[in-house]
Amino acid sequence: MTDLTLVFDLDGTLVDSAPDLIASTNHVLDHLGLARVDAATLRPFVGHGAKHMIEKAIGPACEKLSEAERAALLKRYLDFYSANIATGSRPFAGVVPALQNLRAEGVRLAVCTNKMEGMAQRLLDALDMTHYFTAIAGRDTFPVSKPDPGALLGTIALAGGDRSHAIMVGDTNVDIAAAKAASVPVIGVTFGYTETPVQAFGPDAVIEHFAELEQAIGMLVSRRQQASVTADADESSRLARAVAH
Repeated sequence: MTDLTLVFDLDGTLVDSAPDLIASTNHVLDHLGLARVDAATLRPFVGHGAKHMIEKAIGPACEKLSEAERAALLKRYLDFYSANIATGSRPFAGVVPALQNLRAEGVRLAVCTNKMEGMAQRLLDALDMTHYFTAIAGRDTFPVSKPDPGALLGTIALAGGDRSHAIMVGDTNVDIAAAKAASVPVIGVTFGYTETPVQAFGPDAVIEHFAELEQAIGMLVSRRQQASVTADADESSRLARAVAH
């Protein structure tokens, strides 16, 4: 697997960052004098960004806020989150051993997240995970972000990889859609942040724990190799028929 580039989503895939993102949302609610929202209610919205979480937490009253007021609330959220970025956030079970094994096998590892790049870097630094990755790309790294395939393809290129030898790993429809649009095989994780089970988005493989990751990678690599052999055989057959006629 030495020519493989493996691209991970961050929140809900590599890191369980929900505790700190939810705390930041409730910090905004405290400021507004609104009741806090429990973690179970907010968790499915984590993967959709800070603005979405704030809007869902405030509810219908959010419609009455001006753009300036919304911007101020977002700044309050981000300031609090930046100061508490790894208070409760931790890598999901099995993540670190999996990254260590993959790096030892020569796999290029990268992160493609819709978090701002600086914030993603800060979180990974705080969790001592940055050194595993050849590239870390965020919402502001490229002109586009997921689900636009350009974000994923840009990340692969930034890591020095090639789309034909890359796999995406993510937890939401945004990740799956970006990979499909980029024609990159994608592995869905079941423990992330989505209201709809990840299987419904049609990933090429699904894992319930990072201990299953290498097996899923092996299956996708083997499937791709078989498809290449079949395509070569079909082309040879076509050429042979053409010559015969």
